[in-house]
Parts: sequence; structure tokens; C-alpha cells
Amino acid sequence: MTAPTERGAEIGRRIGVGLMYGLWKPRVLGAWRVPASGPVILAVNHSHNIDGPMVMGTAPRGTHFLIKKEAFVGPLGRFLEGIGQLKVDRAVADRTAITDALAVLDQGGVLGIFPEGTRGDGDFASLRAGLAYFAVRSGAPIVPVAVLGSTERRGRLIKGLPPLRSRVDVVFGDAFEAGDGSGRRTRKALDEATVRIQDRLTGHLENARRLTGR
Repeated sequence: MTAPTERGAEIGRRIGVGLMYGLWKPRVLGAWRVPASGPVILAVNHSHNIDGPMVMGTAPRGTHFLIKKEAFVGPLGRFLEGIGQLKVDRAVADRTAITDALAVLDQGGVLGIFPEGTRGDGDFASLRAGLAYFAVRSGAPIVPVAVLGSTERRGRLIKGLPPLRSRVDVVFGDAFEAGDGSGRRTRKALDEATVRIQDRLTGHLENARRLTGR
């Protein structure tokens, strides 16, 4: 696998714009909250299969998402690598994925993470420690992102996707620091950071639902 590039992520963003706006009706709120430069982590809830591509197509900067290795098969795998996406083995502590993700942040790029680890209710109820580790280790701010699509089953062509041409709201929240300012990277510090992150992400999701009526 070649190293992820900013150019690849920007190509992915442009493709995402065409696909997401062509197939659905995104309404984007608060994109200006994403820092215009420097490292940043987008923490995205995950309830639909299009959450990653939707954020790629609506974020103001090209984003490198950590994506399960099972998606990197055949032509799709080569395509994902070409647009700067990162392969991760969720069953182990994937050192290559960790190194690649930290490299994105070290180079001032945008890292996209589904902190719940897998697609579920999308309510940030169960966070893995990976997000806290990347945030504390890199010092990059976290921007919470809520993707809220229709839960209506009618009109769906594929399970796990919102109905085509339905409205999907993408709400970006205020950037925040996960660490406590001490620079500590101990297990206790990461556990405390995870609690802080969960509070902020859950609060953002509640605000996004009130704002959008979802």
C-alpha cells in the first residue's frame, strides 16, 4: 500500500461531492467550524453505509478515513488507496494503520474516524479508545460530525442506505481538545479523555437532532 496523500484525499472529496449530491440531498451545517489548515480529527457517528462518503463529499477539506480492511478488496481496494483512505484491521492493534493515521495528522491533514468502531445506532453510546489515543498523541483538535439520514424504509434500494434523493443532514460541531493539557499519554489519561470526548460527541448529536428535527 502506498502512503496516503493529500492529493488523493482531495480527489476523493471531489468524487464524494459528485456522488453524494447526485444521489441524495445533503444539507450541510457548520462546515466553517472545520479548521482551514493544520491537523484535525473528524469524529463521525455511524448509522448508514454512506456516512463516510457523505462526510468526504461535504467536508471543506479532503479527509483520510480509517476504513475496515474488509472493504479493501479488488478494484475497490485500489480505489480507496488511491483516494488516500487508510486500511485498518479492527481485530488487532493495527500498527500500520496507527502509523499511517498519525502520519496524516503530523503532515497537517484531516483524519476521519468512526469512534464507535462499526455501524450501529449512530448515537456515540460506545466509544473505542482509538480516538482518544490519536487526539492526545497528536494534539489535533476533534470536530464532532453528526450524519442524520432518513430512517424511513420505503424508497430504499439497498439496506443500510437512506432512500435515494432523500435529505441527509451533516452537522459539524465546534472543535475541541481531548487532552487535559498535561500531555500525559497514560492509560488513565486516555480513559479520562475518552469520557470527555463521549460527553462532547453525545452533546453535539443531541444539539444536531434538535437543530434538524431528526
